[in-house]
Amino acid sequence: MLRLALLQIEPAGSLRGNLEKGTDFCRRAAEMGADIALFPEMWSCGYMIPQEPDTLRALAVERDGDFVNAFGRLAAELGMAVGVTYLEAFAPLPRNSLALFDRYGKRVLDYAKVHTCAFGDERMLTPGEDFPVCSLDTAQGPVRTGAMICYDREFPESARILMLRGAELILVPNACPMEINRLSQLRARAYENMLAVATCNYPASVPDCNGHSTCFDGVAYLPDSAGSRDTCLVEAGGEEDVFMVELDLDRLRAYRAVEVHGNAYRRPEVYGELLSKTVREPFIRPGRRCGEQEGKL
Repeated sequence: MLRLALLQIEPAGSLRGNLEKGTDFCRRAAEMGADIALFPEMWSCGYMIPQEPDTLRALAVERDGDFVNAFGRLAAELGMAVGVTYLEAFAPLPRNSLALFDRYGKRVLDYAKVHTCAFGDERMLTPGEDFPVCSLDTAQGPVRTGAMICYDREFPESARILMLRGAELILVPNACPMEINRLSQLRARAYENMLAVATCNYPASVPDCNGHSTCFDGVAYLPDSAGSRDTCLVEAGGEEDVFMVELDLDRLRAYRAVEVHGNAYRRPEVYGELLSKTVREPFIRPGRRCGEQEGKL
């Protein structure tokens, strides 16, 4: 059993406060037996996105700076993987990023949010350009791990490319209300790709958030059971807390070896339109970052 700790916690109001509070909650997760601890989205600043560029840049932290590296040292001390999120100093403007450290404190994954919300405050951020997958060393053995961040979940391609690259587990830091439709998206991403999706949100005490951190294991059918099963392993309430979930890796891998979803029967030769950058009505919107919008060129 792989034990994940979803740190559904409220920001402390400053970079130093978030470092100290994040450290305390990681220690608590390790005491609870966690193999991996995951933070909500942009923990370094509590998902604050100033709209004045210089103020935004001043709030960002370096990828290899003291804040991020402190969690690498903590991971090594605790013998527990840590996925820490932060506003990353980047040119021309900061990025919404995650760094994943294994239980020895080795940095094994860096991910910057690809689908930034160009229609809102995140229009100020530089989007990421890739969906990397790593082999995460845990006490339960290596786990192929990738990441999405919040709005990435809206696009099936995010989880699909991670599945194609071998991901068994997707870590999803989050900062928005997790209502039934967004939860259904996460359930679908796990089901259609036969992998686990673990999401950590801010508690309801944080504006525009409501908790409900979740983990779906993607295992819809069991050999000795009739019909399908609920793939939700945990759904938190709205309170601040550490929510633990146990993921049965052996069951997941056995399921992935025989079931029909994922990459078994896809036909990529007929999916060419998925690579088109053209946007047509009724989907033309302001703020699109790339491609063409017919009638709006």
